[in-house]
Amino acid sequence: MQVTRLNKAKSYEAAKHYKMEALRLQGLDATDLDSFSCGLSYFLPGGGADRSCSKNEKVYIVVEGEVTIITDDGEETLGKLDSCVIGVNEYRSVENRTNSVCTMLVIISKAID
Repeated sequence: MQVTRLNKAKSYEAAKHYKMEALRLQGLDATDLDSFSCGLSYFLPGGGADRSCSKNEKVYIVVEGEVTIITDDGEETLGKLDSCVIGVNEYRSVENRTNSVCTMLVIISKAID
C-alpha cells in the first residue's frame, strides 16, 4: 500500500488553469500508480480552467463548494459530491462563479492513443 498524507502531498502546476492550487494525491510523481492519477484542486473564487481537451478521460468530484463545467453540449453546475466525466478529446472549461473556494478531486486516466 502506498499512502499520501494531505500534509505531505506535493503541489503541481496545471496548464491553462488560473486562480487554482493543485495537489497530487496518487499516480505520476506521487506514487507508482500507472493507469490513472488523482489530484485535489482548490479553485479560488473566480478561478477556473481555459477551454481545452486532452487524450485522457477525467472524473471531477466536487468535495466542497460548487463549480461550473462548460462543454460544447452546454454547462452544468456541480455541488458537493456531484461528479461528471469528461471524455477523450471533449472540450471543457471550468469556472468557479462563487465567492467560496471549490475543492474538487480530479481523477485522470492514462492517455488514450
